[in-house]
Amino acid sequence: MNPVIELCVEGVDGAVAAAEAGADRIELCASLMEGGITPSLGTLRATLRAVRVPVMVMVRPRGGDFLYSAREFASMLEDVATFRDAGAAGVVFGCLTPDGAVDEARTRALAERASPAGSTFHRAFDMAADPAAALEALVRCGVDRVLTSGQAPSAMEGLGVLTALVKQAAGRIVVLGCGALRPDSIGVVRRAAGLEEMHFSAQCVAASGMVYRRGDLTMGNAPAEREFQHIATDQALVRATIAAARA
Repeated sequence: MNPVIELCVEGVDGAVAAAEAGADRIELCASLMEGGITPSLGTLRATLRAVRVPVMVMVRPRGGDFLYSAREFASMLEDVATFRDAGAAGVVFGCLTPDGAVDEARTRALAERASPAGSTFHRAFDMAADPAAALEALVRCGVDRVLTSGQAPSAMEGLGVLTALVKQAAGRIVVLGCGALRPDSIGVVRRAAGLEEMHFSAQCVAASGMVYRRGDLTMGNAPAEREFQHIATDQALVRATIAAARA
């Protein structure tokens, strides 16, 4: 069977590019430079109008770690309900305790709030202290899938852990493999680990169409050249990577 391919994208244009290139499912984010944070409700609604594949929505109130304040967690619960009611296929989140375990109380609450939409525990999992224990915690919490590179910078480097997680999961939770997956690696990782679902982004830097440019002012802390660039989805790379995964 062909693996399910999920594309991580930033914004509605990225979602359209990924869907047109053959993605089976979208993970919709804002600010991929921070690893992805919560997009707006308007962005989700525009995306749902524009694509015909399921859309999972990132629920992450800020960049940085996955240890959230009570107010931040309350905002996550509200975002989950809002996105569920707007028609998202599911939500993507991750909460850890200070000692690097899955925060089971919060994870269960988020998964229950998402239902009947789906739930994915994102790569906060790769920051957990014990991957085997973290996987069992997610099963107990009723999470549908876990996104992981095998706790390594790339899936190739984390292949041993990925393979062990798929065996441990034993159909109780989906292991969604990720981590620098490209045409030369995705098929190897899929076959070796026995993955049925795979996730990657095909990011490229798109130049601004602005003609008038202020060179003495920036809107944030990024390098000045970032003022006239944005993250886009490389359709050719999406197609090549999907083809390699299914070869």
